[in-house]
Amino acid sequence: MNITEAITRRHSTRAFLNKEISREQIKRILTTASRAPSGANSQPWQVAVISGGTKLKLQNEIQQTFLSGVTSIPDYQYYPTTWQPPYLTRRRECGLQLYKSLNIEKGDSHRRQSQWAANYRSFDAPVMLLFFMDKSLQTGSYLDFGLFLQSLMLSAMDEGLATCPQAALAEYPDIVRKTLDYPDDKLVVCGMALGYEDTNAAVNSYRTPRETLEHFCQFFD
Repeated sequence: MNITEAITRRHSTRAFLNKEISREQIKRILTTASRAPSGANSQPWQVAVISGGTKLKLQNEIQQTFLSGVTSIPDYQYYPTTWQPPYLTRRRECGLQLYKSLNIEKGDSHRRQSQWAANYRSFDAPVMLLFFMDKSLQTGSYLDFGLFLQSLMLSAMDEGLATCPQAALAEYPDIVRKTLDYPDDKLVVCGMALGYEDTNAAVNSYRTPRETLEHFCQFFD
């Protein structure tokens, strides 16, 4: 698989096989991803690899908190306060594709809530990755983190693994820090599901569209 093919084929996976991943595989993926560039070689990424009993404990705590109606308080604002076109349109289309693949009707609030809660279990992937950085760092480090995350996802593909980057796993950062014993000066950036894709699952069958080059690029000679 070449780089272009890997980038094109990568997609967010929301159903995984009950198949373990070796620690050596994870080490290789993270070591490769660590070659991502960062401003002044700051390398702001810090990673928690969570599986087994610790994953069960953490995901149950977050999921129960969500289902009990507790409002999330993330460390930073990921999405805009007010959605505007064309981003609002893209967001709605993305959600419609997801719910259509799961046969969840628009008015079925119970199933929609259950599907959202699956985020906090990393969609039952065997491994949950959580990403941290020092709160003293600034906006540029978020850009660096994006480069690291993309490198990680492509490296995972090289190991035959699938991923789903998850902003939702940063919605209850205090629970994350307490459960994993991380200090308060560590900001929870996001999370990621990691495992072997269940290729028979309908939720993994759709692909979100991308804008054509003409819509986002201008050439100046």
